[in-house]
Amino acid sequence: MELKSKKMPPLRRHDRALPEDIAKKLLKRAEYGVLSTVSADGAPYGVPLNFCVLDNRIYFHSAASGHKIDNLTKNQAVSFCVVGNTEVLAEKFSTRYESVVVFGQVNEVFEPERRRALEGLLHKYSAAFIEKGREYIKNSKESPRVFAITCKSITGKARR
Repeated sequence: MELKSKKMPPLRRHDRALPEDIAKKLLKRAEYGVLSTVSADGAPYGVPLNFCVLDNRIYFHSAASGHKIDNLTKNQAVSFCVVGNTEVLAEKFSTRYESVVVFGQVNEVFEPERRRALEGLLHKYSAAFIEKGREYIKNSKESPRVFAITCKSITGKARR
């Protein structure tokens, strides 16, 4: 599945829109993202998490249960955002920034895609410890659940 824009949510400041290829690069290099879900009663929930992008899908791992899992079970529609470089411009009452917002559907993934996603996370966050990380995953008492976000739209925006 491809991470490409279909119907874009409207941007108020079109002059700050990032080209899609630049937005994808920012998404891939961001250190963390915020996953936003909706509970069964309509309450929003945003949680920061580690992630990686492989084959144009966004992967993250999770504990076996919790509020995030409850929400994803009831409603697979999600929003995911990342923020790149920022700089407060105090004298201008503004901020330089770059950000990306993705709207998509999430689903749990299983072997062999699950292992590939966990290895993608290892390469992104622990590149110097790949073998140790593989052992950690193999010997973990609680096997993490792994999810993938399939993108429906991606919007990048920046003030530079």
